[in-house]
Amino acid sequence: MFAAGELAVDARELVKTYEGGIEAVRGISLQIPSGSVFGLLGPNGAGKSTVVRLLTTLSAPTSGSATVAGRDIVREQAAVRRAIGYVAQESGVDVQATGRENLLLQGRIYGLRGHELNLQATELLDRFALTAAADRLVKTYSGGMKRKLDVAMGLIHEPRVLFLDEPTTGLDPEARAEMWEQIRELAWDRGLTVLLTAHYLEEADQFAHRLAIVDKGRIVIEGTPDQLKAELHGDAITLELGPDADPARGRELLGTMTEVEHVAQDGRMLRARAADGLRPTSGSTRAFHSYQRSI
Repeated sequence: MFAAGELAVDARELVKTYEGGIEAVRGISLQIPSGSVFGLLGPNGAGKSTVVRLLTTLSAPTSGSATVAGRDIVREQAAVRRAIGYVAQESGVDVQATGRENLLLQGRIYGLRGHELNLQATELLDRFALTAAADRLVKTYSGGMKRKLDVAMGLIHEPRVLFLDEPTTGLDPEARAEMWEQIRELAWDRGLTVLLTAHYLEEADQFAHRLAIVDKGRIVIEGTPDQLKAELHGDAITLELGPDADPARGRELLGTMTEVEHVAQDGRMLRARAADGLRPTSGSTRAFHSYQRSI
């Protein structure tokens, strides 16, 4: 693995400009020590996924430089790819194959064979509670099971650095909480270096050592979770809407409340901040409760 104090990721002034002059990444620098968990936070379109694509050699930087696991992302792409695991936003599993077959194929791509490969696949199926479903076709899996298989496939070759691009996107709250717990165990038990992207500070601050908030291709603030939370004011609010509720209408109603700001929607989840929470006695809260009872 890494030597003590070595940087797993060392990016300097990365820039990515697409045709038409679109600047997706504008001078981002990251230094991530080995064995740590680093979170990139920000809204859709902020540049988080582009940073991950640059660091995983899936896209070439317009300018700037970076090393991952001590290898240059431009000059040593093959070495970088051998040293990392990558879990994209969109699932990469083959739904016409079984869970075990997906893992075995991924392992063979990285040169694993025989007993070593079978043992590694078995251990990962057990870790992610997929043993009972290992020999079922993945098309029968739930969304949470498919996502766990995605992460297991990213770990089959025992990478030094694991990239997780919004690993809980599309999961229900229970599956989301389970996924975060699995990531926590991986980082702490294996000493794996993890770089993950997420939308919300509340999702990553439980186990990330450092976080950076990205907006419009730049890092606007970086620090420990406690340091970033100290910059925020008020309480975080998370509301899960029922199956018949209109999320857009709920978001609109939250936005009309004078004590609420920074309203965001993630599927059937609404998130916001409030100066003093949503107190049960407030008129705004009663109005929102009335809305939920009326649907």
